[in-house]
Amino acid sequence: MTEKSGLVVRPPHDLGGLPEGPVSGTEHEMTPFEKSCHALLDVLDDHKLVNTEEKRRGVEDLGSEMIAKLTYYERWAVSASKVLIEKKIITSEGLGKKMAEIRERLREDS
Repeated sequence: MTEKSGLVVRPPHDLGGLPEGPVSGTEHEMTPFEKSCHALLDVLDDHKLVNTEEKRRGVEDLGSEMIAKLTYYERWAVSASKVLIEKKIITSEGLGKKMAEIRERLREDS
């Protein structure tokens, strides 16, 4: 068995059994981004555009470096975007254009 144990590679999001500090059990108020992201992901699921399994696969595909740098909801947002692009529901160019428009609007509002 030990010869084969190296054949199964731990996915980057699987931290079970690894040395880490204690898990914080404290609740926090969701930010507006987190609330919006959560609502959007629910809508995408309700309309059968992106389901939970697809989002989970998308997060797993991010790799350990991105998973370590992104917040929980940032991971979900990137994952859902990738799934929508894969399904040709949106394009990366269209997404980039919309993000630029939103950035500009936020700059003007500041």
